[in-house]
Amino acid sequence: MEGLRPMIEVDLQRFEHLLARALDTLPPTFAELIDNVAVVVEEEPTEEDLRLVGLDPEEDDLLGLYHGVPLDERGAGYSALPDRVVIYRLPILWICDTEEDVVREVRDTLVHELGHHFGLGDDDMPY
Repeated sequence: MEGLRPMIEVDLQRFEHLLARALDTLPPTFAELIDNVAVVVEEEPTEEDLRLVGLDPEEDDLLGLYHGVPLDERGAGYSALPDRVVIYRLPILWICDTEEDVVREVRDTLVHELGHHFGLGDDDMPY
């Protein structure tokens, strides 16, 4: 959906700074529960990422994606690398007009994807 309108210009370094600002706005109790989750930035999702969540690569954008095993699905002996939340920079920039919009959108995307980490479905998200 790129090209529908001009995109705010935020380079990767600045975007990562805005992501850090968004992380700082999470409630402390929430932030403590995600100590084994890596939050990373990628430019945009692959077609495989889009299909994985049931989106059409020709029609849909994806702002973030949770990779891991939700906490409520782990057994007693669970041991693995940290889960990951991927934040997709370009799709977020395509829908934002200002850096404050970027911070809000990144925060909303983080809350959504971290909700999946806690075992919430799309309809159960806390917003």
